[in-house]
Amino acid sequence: MRFATVRHDGTTRAARVEDDHYVVLDHADVGELLRSGDGGHVHGPAVDRATADLAPLITHPGKIVCVGVNYRDHIEEMGRDVPPAPTYFAKFRQALIGAHDDIALPDPATSTSIDWEAELAVIIGTELRHASSADALAAIAGYTVLNDVSVRDYQRRTTQFLAGKTFESMTPLGPELVTRDELGDGSGLAIRCEIDGVVKQESNTSELVFNAVDIVADLSTIITLEPGDVIATGTPGGVGAARTPPEWMMDGTVVRTMIDGIGECQNVCRNQVRG
Repeated sequence: MRFATVRHDGTTRAARVEDDHYVVLDHADVGELLRSGDGGHVHGPAVDRATADLAPLITHPGKIVCVGVNYRDHIEEMGRDVPPAPTYFAKFRQALIGAHDDIALPDPATSTSIDWEAELAVIIGTELRHASSADALAAIAGYTVLNDVSVRDYQRRTTQFLAGKTFESMTPLGPELVTRDELGDGSGLAIRCEIDGVVKQESNTSELVFNAVDIVADLSTIITLEPGDVIATGTPGGVGAARTPPEWMMDGTVVRTMIDGIGECQNVCRNQVRG
């Protein structure tokens, strides 16, 4: 099954995919739908899938956990060693935008070092703590697309990534949740990022050092995972920071983030000028 979160009648609502339309449900977003446990099988108003205004798939996640240096080709291009354990950092919910919303670049006086990072995102469906691999897989509701748009100079100000990873309104999340029964453990999916029509990243989720199940099981030893939590699994090689010279996104840049079997986000970068 597939679900989305749409902007509808001045608010947001979870919606179930039915052919070429969405069936609007009585939940504020897909996270609330997952917490309710009702399966989203009710009937509601129909919204054209092609023209729907998509909100972030999860509008109010309890946690957004991201994994760094987790694709073998990205580890190589950054000159890093394969990590012995997942490298975690976090985002806050204000960073999230919908699959077709504008990416709010910071004022150029703040930074112009804005990079792309296509990622497979895991959405948790049931509460989980101290999980086996089998339990971790069973707790995954499904998968979606995320671009971990990064402000590289802020990311590198210290050894902690957070400052460069959670700028407001810069992280597309969507377009839809594709449930685990369709995609299994999330391996074997082609992942790609295009910048202004040019392919910059092209890989496969089988290149992950730690896959979705590994990450979910490991995180569950640290903290209780809850329905609607978002876990970004890392980005493949081809980021702008690793190029010579480095390449950055700017006002008007069009970013397409695609994962086969899930869909794509397409977003335009727009400068935010401080008044």
